Amino acid sequence: MKDIRTLSLDQLQEYFVSLGEKPFRAKQVYDWLWSKNMHSIEEMTNLSKDLRDRISKEYLINPISVDQLQRSKDGTIKNGVKLHDGLLVESVLIPTETRTTACVSSQVGCSLNCEFCATARLKRMRNLEVAEIVDQVALIDRQSKLYFDRPLSNIVFMGMGEPMMNYKNVVESIKKITEPEGMGMSPRRITVSTSGIPKMIKMLADEDIKVKLALSLHSAIEKKRNEIMPFSDKFPLTDIMDSLKYWYEKTGNIITFEYCVWKGINDQDEDIKALIRYCKQIPSKVNLIQYNPIGDGKYDQCNKAAEDNYVRQLEKAGITVLIRRSRGGDIDAACGQLANKSSE
Repeated sequence: MKDIRTLSLDQLQEYFVSLGEKPFRAKQVYDWLWSKNMHSIEEMTNLSKDLRDRISKEYLINPISVDQLQRSKDGTIKNGVKLHDGLLVESVLIPTETRTTACVSSQVGCSLNCEFCATARLKRMRNLEVAEIVDQVALIDRQSKLYFDRPLSNIVFMGMGEPMMNYKNVVESIKKITEPEGMGMSPRRITVSTSGIPKMIKMLADEDIKVKLALSLHSAIEKKRNEIMPFSDKFPLTDIMDSLKYWYEKTGNIITFEYCVWKGINDQDEDIKALIRYCKQIPSKVNLIQYNPIGDGKYDQCNKAAEDNYVRQLEKAGITVLIRRSRGGDIDAACGQLANKSSE
């Protein structure tokens, strides 16, 4: 049977009319599915028992489940999430004193081949469905209320997978998360992180869904970036910059460049100068991300002197720079570490 959450509101209305029911039944069910995140047709109590039985003969709901939950000493929670077909992804709740952030996955595995990322070493099995993405957010919202006594405040599409390679479902999930009939969260609290597919960045700008955009950069030197992120040889930095300028013109939202600094790879003055030149082309800020080892020894976190040098030169150039410290590293929940280790 088909998951009822694959139906749009209009399709639900058509379905209920075909059953001889009033169209408003569709809005009642839609509310159960997307606002209340209900996973049981039987528990939709404002529908008659007969109607619930009729729906259940044609449709089901395939919810995610927590296969394993791990808690870090810093409060971070990693969920090993099992999908209806037995495949696994991971999602992370990242708490601070003022907010809780959900880091959600968009693919089982990943379509790309970034050298430094554990997820990239997993075969991409499939894209996540809209409901599977929304379920991750709803799950972490419940965990945030349970463990931290406050609702989820932010969402980042920085988990397993490249969001732009699952474009349609990611955009539709954002709509479900932000629309008043859905979870009702502000789109300004959502960040889509991409490794840089220019065509898709422009498409997202045209959606007018008011999310924030982050680009995983790591080097503004073309040859070096292609070595770090081999797929990027298909997407030159000039093309990416053109798409970022289009993004800014359409949305007015500045770009966040995500940037790891590795010892002996991109920790020299030439790397900093190239980054400054790139940043100067577009209103932007830089997040320097503390690297989280994945066990191969090739990529090592730079020393503090190199990190300080980046901060000093970027600030001197008038570029906002933030240092994003690793969270959840002791449970392999930090950036770049998501690789379904909890399932082993």
